[in-house]
Amino acid sequence: MDEYHSSDTNALGFCLLPSELIQSILFSLALPEILRMKLVNKFLSYLISDKDFIRQCNLRSRSATWLFVYKKRWRRDAILHGFSDQSNRWFKISSGNIFLFASNSQKAVIAVNLVSKAVKKIPPCPLGPRGTSSWRRSGMKLVPESSDSGLFRFLFVELVGNSPVVFEYNSETEKWQCREAREGKGNFAGNDCMFLNAHNAPQESLVVAIGSEYIPPLILRPRFGNREQQASWVNVNDRRHVYGDGHVMIMRSRDQRRAKVLCSIEVWGISLRSGNWEYVSNVPSEIVEQIGKPYGVMIGCLEARNGRIRVVLMSNYEGSWDIIWLTYHQQSGVWNWVLLPDCKMKGANLAGITFSSGLSLT
Repeated sequence: MDEYHSSDTNALGFCLLPSELIQSILFSLALPEILRMKLVNKFLSYLISDKDFIRQCNLRSRSATWLFVYKKRWRRDAILHGFSDQSNRWFKISSGNIFLFASNSQKAVIAVNLVSKAVKKIPPCPLGPRGTSSWRRSGMKLVPESSDSGLFRFLFVELVGNSPVVFEYNSETEKWQCREAREGKGNFAGNDCMFLNAHNAPQESLVVAIGSEYIPPLILRPRFGNREQQASWVNVNDRRHVYGDGHVMIMRSRDQRRAKVLCSIEVWGISLRSGNWEYVSNVPSEIVEQIGKPYGVMIGCLEARNGRIRVVLMSNYEGSWDIIWLTYHQQSGVWNWVLLPDCKMKGANLAGITFSSGLSLT
């Protein structure tokens, strides 16, 4: 009873602060924390529901990047956890933007709106039902519309015969449309283009650059610049490649007993002049040494957006999971290692991992 009374008194004292100070404190919180404050009392609920507060909150949240980990325990429900680069802990995500999940049993893509709690199966694409093994992370993209509309576009590229075709689903029309990519050199601005990988290989990749809906998608075949570079990446036994947004991350490892240990990480990007891979940067050796834990299996995710390249590496060694988040600021040329608290992955299977821009308050 005393604990309840103390909590109630603290909430009342907080609400007696000047409104400008209350807003400043709320703006410093992550979105899940703001939503939790909304449940404290009517005053905070009214304040957080105000249109001006929502607008300012969403403007601030645009600068945040979220890492989402979708994990599942044996014979239990799956759980979605999120971590923001502007917070210091993981959140169980129960509200936010649109998420897409691939269902292997139904061979379908499921759209989940965590705000409206709506769950909807996307109609099969023109290629027919597809299992989870048919999707490549670097070959698809979810593009949400305005934060309060709940609408989105889902694009992916696939080789049909020998030609890459872009398939796009529009949630407003609930229809698919197809566009075949064309060969040839064209002018495209990297900031205005979406890059989807149709085929990944150490020597040559097949990437589709998508710009305006009125311009056919353009086929790019990035290669490393000379034969020495091409030959150096052919031996994939000690290397892993992670593709995304017109970039490739190359991780080199060395053997250590029955495991591997990272020893170097490089990032390359598609040159807007030649269309080939162009060296961008390498992770400093001192950071590599700190993150270089033994691993048996490693997967990764790469995102390039607003002048920053974000990389997440998720590894498993003898049943223990480890997550590494690295960010490269292209203008300053500085790498940052985002320290992550324990995500409590022990005993769980990884069902998905991705980056996203800031969540929205509606």
